[in-house]
Amino acid sequence: QVQLVESGGGFVRSGESRRLTCVASGFTLDNHAIGWFRQAPGKEREGVACINNSDKYTYYADSMKGRATISRGSDKSTAYLQMNSLKTEDTAVYYCATDLYLQACTPDDFRLGTWGQGTQVVVSS
Repeated sequence: QVQLVESGGGFVRSGESRRLTCVASGFTLDNHAIGWFRQAPGKEREGVACINNSDKYTYYADSMKGRATISRGSDKSTAYLQMNSLKTEDTAVYYCATDLYLQACTPDDFRLGTWGQGTQVVVSS
């Protein structure tokens, strides 16, 4: 069964860091583009960070530039989103997704890919 499972969410204080993990089963993440997306209450899902299948190109949302790093593990089945200096506005459910190619870091561009169920991050002041 092909699936992605996110973990690492939870409650954090403003200014703290959090690393989210995405584990693939039933397939490997090598040669796949990976995206991290988030959806805050009452808002549309948005792209946070994406990396293309060759790791030569990364994209970060303006709100996360300098505070987030997307990476993949050496086991070829894991991806990470390291977030630093978290703000209350980072509170959201975070999803990872994969697709064969990266065209743009938007949920619509990953719509045909594989998505995880999400992990919630709550940042308190």
